[in-house]
Amino acid sequence: MLGSYSRGFWLMCLSSFLFFLSFNLLLPELPDHLSQLGGGEYKGFIIALFTLTAAISRPFSGKLTDTVGRIPVMVFGSLVCFVCGFVYPWALTVSSFLFLRLLHGFSTGFKPTGTAAFVADIVPVDKRGEAMGLLGVTGSLGMAAGPAFGSWVAETFSLNTMFYCSSAAALLSVLVQGTLTETLPQALRRRFSFSLLKLELDEILEPRVLAPALTTLLCLFPFGAVLTVIPDQSRLLGLTGTTKGLFYVCYTVASLVVRLVAGKASDTHGRVPVLRWSSGLLALGLAVLVWSPSIPVFLLGAIIFGIGTGLNSPTLYAWTVDLSHPERRGRGIATMYIALEVGIGLGALLAGWIFDNQPARLPWVHALSLTSVLAALAYLLLGVRATPAHPTAPAAEAALAVGAPEEAV
Repeated sequence: MLGSYSRGFWLMCLSSFLFFLSFNLLLPELPDHLSQLGGGEYKGFIIALFTLTAAISRPFSGKLTDTVGRIPVMVFGSLVCFVCGFVYPWALTVSSFLFLRLLHGFSTGFKPTGTAAFVADIVPVDKRGEAMGLLGVTGSLGMAAGPAFGSWVAETFSLNTMFYCSSAAALLSVLVQGTLTETLPQALRRRFSFSLLKLELDEILEPRVLAPALTTLLCLFPFGAVLTVIPDQSRLLGLTGTTKGLFYVCYTVASLVVRLVAGKASDTHGRVPVLRWSSGLLALGLAVLVWSPSIPVFLLGAIIFGIGTGLNSPTLYAWTVDLSHPERRGRGIATMYIALEVGIGLGALLAGWIFDNQPARLPWVHALSLTSVLAALAYLLLGVRATPAHPTAPAAEAALAVGAPEEAV
């Protein structure tokens, strides 16, 4: 399995690991940092503002991915992380910190869009689910290592050192991207100009991928809520210091293992059937978190939620790529990401509003997330026809591959 992928694919996986490590190592410390700045009531904005600019930038990153190229879009997103890491130590007021979170969101508005399009270009259609699963493994490793590493650096050295480590990881991601060969065919490439930032209505949302986009929104709503309240819930249960990020570690390791073991599931059984099972597992994990009186139960919820995510995420990516026209692949992926950011942002905002620093309200946050996932499950069962296990690549798929570099084929 591993030997069937090109050097470009594995380099992209390394770049993805470094990128996710960069901004995830900040997450466990940001709520307390904001509270120390005097903005404890704005914890929901830590994630919401980040996802707001990510969502706003998606149509632009999608269009630029299909016109300027995959690699320039990825480099821009990683450079945003690099710059923000150096600026956080100077954001010493609530307003400047929140403004920086707003700017930081441009990183995920650009880098993952280019990454997903690049990987879709270089893997066969019948290995799409598996490839997206492997790519997700490296992202999950970054997400797992990030919180634990960030908490350790902050405890051992300082908060500012943690910010600088975030910046360094982003710079390494840029350097890896510089070794890759562009996969957008030369005939489709255009030199960047500001006129490319002018969007037509059909360049904002790609109608072909509305079904996976809606599913993404409903299934990712809980992620924004979890990111917002889990640091406080961890502390209330007695997880402090270097153990503060233990929930994230359990969640992402479970997700990682599932992607390795079952990454090919949607290639074999079809996208929609796998999404039905994954949504059911997400719902079960959230139901456990509604009632989590102890650390073992709390971490069990993290593991089940991670298993559901490990099945859900690569399948949504693959389903989106299946339905996208190859020449509008970047825009199709961007539409899915817009839904992702809207879901995460809404989850974070509502979680912060419901929680309001009152521990007794934590179960209500997870109950709302559970409702969102059950709505996704109902939609997948009643409103979507199951897709074939091996989607046939359209003729345009072959046309797009003409002129692609040898390592990418």
